[in-house]
Amino acid sequence: MDRAIRNEIKELKKPVKVRRTVGEQVFFAVDIVLCTLLALAILLPLLNIAFKSFSDPYDVMASTGLYLWPHNPTIQAYKLVFKNPNILTGYMNTIFVVVCGTVLNILLSLIGAYVLSRKGTKLVKFFTLMIVFTMYFQGGTIPFYLVVQALHLTGSRWSLIIPVGINTFNLIVMRTAMASVPDSLPESAMIDGAGHVRILFSIMAPLTKATVAVITLYYAVSHWNSWFNAMIFLHKKNQYPLQLILREILIQDETVTAGGMDALMTSSDTFKYATIMVATVPILCIYPFLQRYFVKGVMVGAVKG
Repeated sequence: MDRAIRNEIKELKKPVKVRRTVGEQVFFAVDIVLCTLLALAILLPLLNIAFKSFSDPYDVMASTGLYLWPHNPTIQAYKLVFKNPNILTGYMNTIFVVVCGTVLNILLSLIGAYVLSRKGTKLVKFFTLMIVFTMYFQGGTIPFYLVVQALHLTGSRWSLIIPVGINTFNLIVMRTAMASVPDSLPESAMIDGAGHVRILFSIMAPLTKATVAVITLYYAVSHWNSWFNAMIFLHKKNQYPLQLILREILIQDETVTAGGMDALMTSSDTFKYATIMVATVPILCIYPFLQRYFVKGVMVGAVKG
């Protein structure tokens, strides 16, 4: 009897082979080929820059084409990058802007989305339309600069954080996610004596954590890649974020020396490639930790019926 049960369990565990039609097989084959080509189109330029950053500078200057492995591997370019005080200062400024800016963005977006998602809020449709209006029609660079100047934020790193406290698109996405939460949950919490702050951070935020994680990534990447606002609002080089320093390096097209290092040891291109890798790798490392939220549902949890 036990043997029969074990054999039955083994049969159930065996994978079931599903026969696919010819059309399905062709579709999956084309899908695999297209995805492979797309992955190569993304990976090859990045690998080319990475391998050239570790290659001998003389070889990089003398040759052209795609690098599929480092030629005469060396880390001289990375030594030069980290000896450049502007790079390290830019890193610290960027980390400050990313951390403080993302925290402020998420906090304001959560509060705004919660208010707009509540059906009993007065004039909610009017405020929603006004917020959406700003997504399509903006004042422009000059009025934006005058507003920041009137707030006495020019010349401060906070000019990169406060004026962009909320992204309209992200706010609408967050509001839609919170609106999908059943009304019975916050209503039950209110009956038990919970206030709006408790409902927001103990119920709404956990139930929409997939959306919150994705929006957090959007805000962080936006701050990490931002350079235009820094260019018009900041005046001191020691306040520049990493991307603005990287932009200057790429535009200047000159060999950079630091610490008395011979300029011939590192070519301009090799230094640029190393700088690009230093500026790109940290933000790429965040994606694997948030990837599961991209394929997860917007709402996590359910109402017991």
